[in-house]
Amino acid sequence: MSTRGKLGALLALAAMLCVTPAGAQEAAAKWPDKPVHFVVPFAVGGSTDLVMRRVADELGKETGQPMIVENRVGGGGLVGSSWLTRQKADGYTLMIGTVSTHAMHPSVFKSLPYDIFKDFTPITMIGSIPDLIVVNPAVPAKTLQEFIALAKAKPGRITYGSGGPGTSSHLGAEYFAAEAGIKLNHIPYKGSGPALVDALGGHVDMMLDVIMTSLEPVKSGRMRALAVTSRERSPLLPDVPTVSELGIKDFEAIIWFAIYGPANMPADVQQRIADRIDGVLKQPGMQAFLLQQGIQVVAAGPAQLSAQMRTDYEKWKRVVRISGFEPQ
Repeated sequence: MSTRGKLGALLALAAMLCVTPAGAQEAAAKWPDKPVHFVVPFAVGGSTDLVMRRVADELGKETGQPMIVENRVGGGGLVGSSWLTRQKADGYTLMIGTVSTHAMHPSVFKSLPYDIFKDFTPITMIGSIPDLIVVNPAVPAKTLQEFIALAKAKPGRITYGSGGPGTSSHLGAEYFAAEAGIKLNHIPYKGSGPALVDALGGHVDMMLDVIMTSLEPVKSGRMRALAVTSRERSPLLPDVPTVSELGIKDFEAIIWFAIYGPANMPADVQQRIADRIDGVLKQPGMQAFLLQQGIQVVAAGPAQLSAQMRTDYEKWKRVVRISGFEPQ
């Protein structure tokens, strides 16, 4: 390249660098000025899909732009998550992630096609939902303390169902067992739905299940709720105590839903999207809808989501290690 050519290239690069901050600010101010594409890495009809579609619908009404929701299913969330990392970081292709995809997976899988901290831009946490520790009514334990005593008297003989190895229902139960000093017998299923069916039928004794799906069986008396796994009681079952209240201090095993973009999204765009989504989440109608699903709205922006990711990554890494679970 000639000297003149090199000088021209340098001047073009300098000009681009000078306008980039202003360009990012302008892009943030306009967001969204065209359709936004949201990816759900789980199947249609599940809790993650339900939440994303409602948020997208309300965001579309608020902004006047189409919000397109697409399910890219496979690998327990790996397929959709991996696809997002290859998209343009302009704020128009986003995804809904969960505690599984963005905190547990690095410890559950031997290798991932991405780094949860480097390959995503955290936007905001939608909300969190606790599990219930539920038992079949035939189990002779009316309280969590009685259940722990029963498990200690029968080490390895009390069974629990889960949605499969490495899922939140599996690791949550192992976390509880470790903290309680008991040994339970894990019966994995292909999804939490079949596990709950067998718990209702008495084929397994116990499980950790999201309050969204276990609420009706508990209220109808077909399952017994011993405790809720959040730090505070759920408004849906205010008489059910937390695990922490019952003696296992600081215990928390929650599922959360959050919005992410690809890595290297401009900070102005990142914050703009967080503000628009948080505004929708704080609407009374949206909060009421999510609470019906057992979800407490968080809507606190990128910094809190990043901190929660780091905290939960470290916690579930420890749980995987102590549980003896072999990464897949």
